[in-house]
Amino acid sequence: MWNLAIPVWELMLRSAVVYGFLIALLRLTGKRQIGQLAPFDLVLLLVLSNAVQNSMNGGDNSLVGGLVSAVTLVALNYGIGYATFKSKRLEGLIEGRPQVIIHNGRVFQDVMRHAKLTHHELNAALRQAGCTCPEEVQAAILENNGSISVVMRSARAAAPGVDAAAWRPD
Repeated sequence: MWNLAIPVWELMLRSAVVYGFLIALLRLTGKRQIGQLAPFDLVLLLVLSNAVQNSMNGGDNSLVGGLVSAVTLVALNYGIGYATFKSKRLEGLIEGRPQVIIHNGRVFQDVMRHAKLTHHELNAALRQAGCTCPEEVQAAILENNGSISVVMRSARAAAPGVDAAAWRPD
């Protein structure tokens, strides 16, 4: 169970080569062809799933072994979904809480840093909401699923004298 068939350095090298190849391949297919995940996120999921496959099945490659593993994973997923539905405390622990990124035109840099959210990603979400600068935003919230919800200020509530075109991210 604990003995490796090949040296650790070779495992690391092989993982790095596969990761790099998949990143390059996905980048060649174009941006956002894989949904909301960035290409490196998808690569990580693919590599991780392959890396843990053998530890999950214990070397059993039979049809029944695969079906038992699949049923177990689906049952666990259902159980966790039900438990988070019943318990808000558990939901916050497992799924996290939405985070306010912008409030009344003020960008919270510490929240962006903690969430590893770039200004480019924030600006893209603002543009998608029809906004040209953070000063036009009443609230921008980073949701649990990674999307950004934007609530615009009303025209009367916008800050007077703010030149929207002059705003530049730090």
